[in-house]
Amino acid sequence: MSDTALPSPRRAPFAPDWTMRILGALLLAYLIYASTQLDLGLGRFVTGLGEGGRFLARMFPPNFERWELLLEGMVESIQIVVLATVCGIVLSLPLGLMAARNLAPWWVSGPVRGFIAVCRSLHYVIVAILFVKALGFGALAGVAALTVASIGFVSKLFAEAVEEISMKQVEAVRSTGASGMAVLLLGVLPQVASRFVGFGLYQLDSNLRNSTLVGVVGAGGIGGTLFAAFKRFDYDFVSAILISIIALILLAELVSGRIRAAMR
Repeated sequence: MSDTALPSPRRAPFAPDWTMRILGALLLAYLIYASTQLDLGLGRFVTGLGEGGRFLARMFPPNFERWELLLEGMVESIQIVVLATVCGIVLSLPLGLMAARNLAPWWVSGPVRGFIAVCRSLHYVIVAILFVKALGFGALAGVAALTVASIGFVSKLFAEAVEEISMKQVEAVRSTGASGMAVLLLGVLPQVASRFVGFGLYQLDSNLRNSTLVGVVGAGGIGGTLFAAFKRFDYDFVSAILISIIALILLAELVSGRIRAAMR
């Protein structure tokens, strides 16, 4: 018999050790505790299914008789979305360039990144409530809230895209003695233009969906019409509004998909 020590038996792959078992038990115990604290009983869920069925029954057939009111809310939402998206993109372009650490010094990129983080930290509904309190009810608050949301999203992604560019092209333009603006126009923007357009199209879709929620809190658009219909228990009109919103979002998704495909 050889003196060579036999290899120690290996533990089966993915076999949980005692630490994972204890963590799993603690997680299960916490889930049970949280369920009891939040009153998440099965009986309440079953009762809610019945109430939900009766609610859905009152929503059909949808009522499009007040199509003028519906159209007015939809047009206002589209106007809010387009204005907020354009303003957000226009402001995100310089902010994204200033936040890129490969182009701007730390004392510029740091504060700008902090500002972008603040824009992203608050949910757009909370921002809409703040603007409604400051500016009053109406479309202006909705445009301001969605502009802030657009800045937080597009600026961050644009800054990250700029940080991934090839600096060789930038240095080549600088070596010609070009100005800083020429370096941006000829060395930076051509490398990220298609991605920036894609970010803008995605934000347009996102703002179109979010405009309904900001309208619910009084920031204009179809959301206000929807909330008013809920308060009147006018559920067949609610169904018509929801169908119109879904159709508009699907149409916007189709158009943006065609634009992305054309840019490839």
